[in-house]
Amino acid sequence: MKRFILALVFVFCCGLGITPPAEAGLISKQQEIEMGRETAMQLEAKYGVVQDYALQERVNRIGQSLVKVSDRQDLDYSFKVLNSDEVNALACPGGFVYVFKGLIDYMPSDAELAGVLGHEITHVVKKHTVHQIEKQLLTTLAFAIVTKGDLGLAGLATQALSAGYSRTDERGADKGGFELCVAAGYNPYSVVLTINKLEDLAKEQGNPGYGIFSSHPEPEERLKRVMKQIKALKIQPEITLNEDKTAQVHEGDWSFNITQTIGNDRPEYRAYMLAGGLYCVRQRDKGHIDPYRFIVYDNGGSATIYYDDIEILTVYNQDAYAGGFGSAGSYAAACTELLRQWVPIANASDTAAPTKNKDKKK
Repeated sequence: MKRFILALVFVFCCGLGITPPAEAGLISKQQEIEMGRETAMQLEAKYGVVQDYALQERVNRIGQSLVKVSDRQDLDYSFKVLNSDEVNALACPGGFVYVFKGLIDYMPSDAELAGVLGHEITHVVKKHTVHQIEKQLLTTLAFAIVTKGDLGLAGLATQALSAGYSRTDERGADKGGFELCVAAGYNPYSVVLTINKLEDLAKEQGNPGYGIFSSHPEPEERLKRVMKQIKALKIQPEITLNEDKTAQVHEGDWSFNITQTIGNDRPEYRAYMLAGGLYCVRQRDKGHIDPYRFIVYDNGGSATIYYDDIEILTVYNQDAYAGGFGSAGSYAAACTELLRQWVPIANASDTAAPTKNKDKKK
C-alpha cells in the first residue's frame, strides 16, 4: 500500500511539473538486495570470478575494513575480482562490489585498491543506483508495475550501472571514499592516485563509459575537491613536484627524492605513496615512531619498504641503477636508512605540538 501511495504521489508531482525526491523509498531494502544479487549473478556469469583465493581474500579484507567505518552496515557486503583484463570496478545495489583483474594489475597497492573500493562503497551507502532507478520509474510512470510488486529491477539496475552516475553522485563518492580511506587508516592520497591513473588510462585507451569511468567528465574538478580535503589534514611530510617531473618528499631539513617513472607510476604518484604512508605511520605512533620498525621485503627485481604492516614505498632495479646501487634490495636498504633519519624530526614535531597548544591556552 505504501508503494502504491508513493507511486500516485510521483505521478501527481509529474503532472504538476514537480520533481519529487528520489529518496522517498519506492524501492525497499530487500528489493535493493535482490536486484543487486541478480545483477551480480549476471556479471559473474559474463566474466567469471578469478580463482585466486589469496587475491580474493585481500580485496575482501580491504573492502570490509572500509565498510566497518562506513555509515551503512545493514548490508552483507561482498567484494570479488572479476576475471577480465579491463581496468574497471563497479558496485551493484545491496553491497555487491566488483573490481576487474585488470584494475588490480594497473593499481597493485592496497592504497589504490582502497581508493577504488571506498568510492564504490560510497555509491552503495548513499544508494546512488537505487535513487537513479527510482527516478527512472518516475519518468516512465511505472506505478502500475509497483502495485503488482514486480518492478523488473534487475534490468533497471543493469541499465543504471551502464548509464553511469551524475556528477553530483561522483563527487559525493569521491568525498565519501576519501573519508572512508582516512578513517580506516589507508593512505590519504588513495583517491588522488586513482583519479589520476584513471585519467591517464582514459587518455591512452579511451573511456568504456561505465563503472569507475563514469566519473571522468571532470577529472580536474574532482582532483581539486579531493586535494582540498587533503589540505585540511595538514599532512606531513609535504610533496614538491619539480619542473623536470621529478618529486621530493620533505619535512624540516629532511628530504627524499624520487626521479624514476616505473610502469604506470610517475614520480608524482610514487611521492603520494611515500608521503601518505609516512602520514599513516605518524597517525598510528604519533610521537613514538620506532625507526627500527621499517623493514624491507626483497622480491628480486623490486623491494617494498613497510613500517609494520603499513606500505611505504616500492623501489625497483631501475631506481637502484639510477642511484648507483646494484639491486632493488640494496637500494631499499639505503632508503630505509634515510627514512630512519626522518623519524626524530617527525617525533620532535609531534611531541612539540601539544606544548604549543597549551601555551596558547595560557
